[in-house]
Amino acid sequence: MAFRAMAVAPLLKLGTRRSPLAMAQAEEARERLCAAHGWQPDAVELVPVLASGDKVQDRPLAEIGGKALWTRELDAWLAEGRIDAAVHSLKDVETWRPDSLALAAILPRADKRDVLIGAASLAALPEGATIGTSAPRRAAQALHARPDCRVVTFRGNVATRLAKLAAGEADATFLAAAGLARLGETGTGHPLDPAEWLPAPAQGAIAIECRKDDARTREWLAAIDHGPSRAEVTAERALLAALGGSCHSPVAVLCDLTGEMLAMRAALFSPDGAERVDGAASFAVGDPEGPERLAADLLARATQGIAAHFAGPR
Repeated sequence: MAFRAMAVAPLLKLGTRRSPLAMAQAEEARERLCAAHGWQPDAVELVPVLASGDKVQDRPLAEIGGKALWTRELDAWLAEGRIDAAVHSLKDVETWRPDSLALAAILPRADKRDVLIGAASLAALPEGATIGTSAPRRAAQALHARPDCRVVTFRGNVATRLAKLAAGEADATFLAAAGLARLGETGTGHPLDPAEWLPAPAQGAIAIECRKDDARTREWLAAIDHGPSRAEVTAERALLAALGGSCHSPVAVLCDLTGEMLAMRAALFSPDGAERVDGAASFAVGDPEGPERLAADLLARATQGIAAHFAGPR
């Protein structure tokens, strides 16, 4: 008599967006969990969802609902118990999250830089070049450096944006170095020096979120939480919260950890890039007042064209 092997239910269901980059990030999360706990790959099931942000590609995200469009479906699935945890690019996660959820793990942060594709540098772009991006930060930062250029909306996953660039819809665009690396595109474009071009808050970081009351899942995820990366991104997100920034706010920030101290640099812009205010601060890991002091300093020195796009602390 033949016996059919019984399927074993997974220990953990990880929700993720369906895009190739999101799936690659979820695979990394699964690999780290299995390595940490000695599990076989089938112990962690990846559950893909088509996010609202992936359904609409012809308008800037800020016009149609902001970062919540990346998390809405996964939040609902967490609440319903259809998944145990959700994998996110942390830079795409709203600053204020539901009280019922916890960022239970931050994976080791990858390359924080942006990559320019289409030219060796911003200075190398021809006069009046067209730059494709839908990110207020990238648009403002580019126009601040090259006010002669024109920005056009570029939406879509990495392959879509590269195809649009190849089709001549723009002369250049930006992508995150971390995302390109996770897709095996390490030779694409020219990384921008963060001393001159600051990235988005939490860029390069993968976060895993679960229900706050799910003690078992939180314990499993804690095993792959990377303390140094958590310290950096927590400070960067604290700066955003203190600024009252939204998906419309052109803000760039970079935090680097040395020992027990964090060095933070940040810049706020007017949307057209004409106005900019910079600041820097150094503070101990876990000091909530460090980002708050820098935010207060930036807002105090910001012009009206900048300050109008930041609500300040709640």
